[in-house]
This record gives sequence, structure tokens and C-alpha cells, in this order.
Amino acid sequence: MSAIDVDRLVARAEEARSQAYAPYSGYRVGAALLAADGTIVTGCNVENGSYGLTICAERTAVCRAVAEGRREFLALAIAASGERTPYPCGACRQVLAEFCPPGMPVCIRRADGGVEQRKLGDLLPDAFTLEPPHP
Repeated sequence: MSAIDVDRLVARAEEARSQAYAPYSGYRVGAALLAADGTIVTGCNVENGSYGLTICAERTAVCRAVAEGRREFLALAIAASGERTPYPCGACRQVLAEFCPPGMPVCIRRADGGVEQRKLGDLLPDAFTLEPPHP
């Protein structure tokens, strides 16, 4: 990811994490989505007493970016509190696949401080999209 400042993107995800509303799980997550125009759009998880209404940080960032008129993305960073590595849930992976290319890097901040990089297509192979799967 030579053209993408991973450290800056992860730092923005960590900043977004501080805004998380997680009174039920205590698991605070922040996401930073790099748009094609260079803008970084952030999101955090927002829990709800009716658990099914909870929204993850990744989907918050995507929805915010779309609401601001952005539809093309280059990278995503995720950071969370606690020891669990914050891999995106299945719903987030599918929402990301709607707007992001399979080769888009997803930078995941681990509890040990390291950053793991995965491609979106590796996290969700054969995603359901408008585009037919490529061989």
C-alpha cells in the first residue's frame, strides 16, 4: 500500500473508536474509510438495548461516506478496545463489498499494536454484488 498512509488511517480509526457508544459490550470500535478523493470518513459502533439495532463502526463509516456523496473507496482501517482482533462482521463485509473493490486493503489494528492487512475479497470471497464473479 505505497500510496496509502496506513499509520494515518489507523490513527483516524483509533480516534473514531473514542466516540463509540458501547454500554452493553464495552467493545469500542472505530473505522476510517479512505475515499478515492483522499477524504477519510470515520465511524464508530453504536450499540442499542435492542441488540439487532446496533450498528458497527464499518457500516457507520460507509453510510456516512455515502450520505456525503462518496461512492469509491481505497482502504479501510479498523481499531478496537480489548484483546479481540476487530475483523469485520459478515454484515459489514457485505456492505463493504457493495461499494469497495475486492482488492481494497483492510488494515486491522491488533491488540498487540501490530496492523494486519487483508484484502476485502479475502475476507468475503464470492460476495453478492451486481457484478458477476470474476474467474
